[in-house]
Amino acid sequence: MTETTNPTEAEQIVEEGNETVAPEEARVVESQQHDDAEDSADEGDIAADYLEELLDIVDLDGDLEIEIRGERTFISIQAEDGGEELQDLVGTEGEVLDALQELARLAVLTATGNRTRLVLDINGHRAKRNEELKELADSAIAEAKEQGEEVHLEPMSAFERKIVHDFVADAGLVSESEGEGKRRHVVVSAR
Repeated sequence: MTETTNPTEAEQIVEEGNETVAPEEARVVESQQHDDAEDSADEGDIAADYLEELLDIVDLDGDLEIEIRGERTFISIQAEDGGEELQDLVGTEGEVLDALQELARLAVLTATGNRTRLVLDINGHRAKRNEELKELADSAIAEAKEQGEEVHLEPMSAFERKIVHDFVADAGLVSESEGEGKRRHVVVSAR
């Protein structure tokens, strides 16, 4: 006769990703993940409400969409019927968009007491700019490899510099930011 025992809850183990944790720890991890998702949804709602009020004040229409990617909230505002009436909220080089993004972040900070890294896009400007930055990084990478010298890029925002640094790192090269204030730019090197 084979004797079987039922392990107590403390003896049971639960798989969580690549780690093995006790059931009570698994519940805590699951609860934290749920809280993080809720916090992201809450910050998205707060920022969206703020931006909708802003659109009402300036008498502009746009469709807002909130998306959670990883730990970051993305809010997209698209002009209705594909129109360009929201282009003034982007600015010539995205400077107005960056300011609106910071205002939305401040609205979340004021409401929750927590900082957020939410990203705001209007009429797909950031997606288009991301493609431009990819081309710019690819060109600088090729030039740095070919000539073996540092390549200085145009000044850009911290957000854009981060994107370029990521592209350069993915290519196996080194980059750093140089300059002060509005003249801060990325330097790519093959070292």
